[in-house]
Amino acid sequence: MFKKILKELKNHAPFTILGTLTGIAIMFLFRQIPSGVSRNVFYTLHPVHIILSAFATASMYKIHKCGLFRGRCKLLILLVIGYVGSIGIATISDSIIPYMGETLLDMPNREIHLGFIEKWWLVNPLAIIGVIFAYFKPETKIPHMGHVLLSTWASLFHIIMSLGAVVLWFQYLYIFLFLFLAVWIPCCVSDIVFPLLFVKEYRNEE
Repeated sequence: MFKKILKELKNHAPFTILGTLTGIAIMFLFRQIPSGVSRNVFYTLHPVHIILSAFATASMYKIHKCGLFRGRCKLLILLVIGYVGSIGIATISDSIIPYMGETLLDMPNREIHLGFIEKWWLVNPLAIIGVIFAYFKPETKIPHMGHVLLSTWASLFHIIMSLGAVVLWFQYLYIFLFLFLAVWIPCCVSDIVFPLLFVKEYRNEE
């Protein structure tokens, strides 16, 4: 398992760096948008991130534990793994790590935004929907790629909400680092490591 984790982290680092660079470019272009607009963008990207994360997490578990047939997998167990893996880890990625970066950089409008609480009526049902999609048709490659990009952009707009009027050049370097860390480790943990903790023997049915 440890070797698999290291391999997945290594394989996903280049794509995560590319996604982070797109985030920095977006921040440079949209750093002056009002905080309310940034909040609306965050609460568009974060829920979509949640549904993709739940889909990818549940799919990974289902493929390796249950195979491709619905009858082999208990929906309740799939719901628990997909929900916890998406809500818990996506919140760390999109909200908690960006907020830590905002605090360290002493950004003037920093505030933590927990989607499963603030927008519980939207975020929580989407996690369940993502798991149900995985139950009927699991897939791991495409949702994970989309998950990484959406996580990057959701984390980015969480940070943009906290920006002041001026962004110094060195702050871009720190933001790049926090964006990378907010996506690289949590997304791999959510989509790959977490669901496989509940699997004793891997299946190769994909």
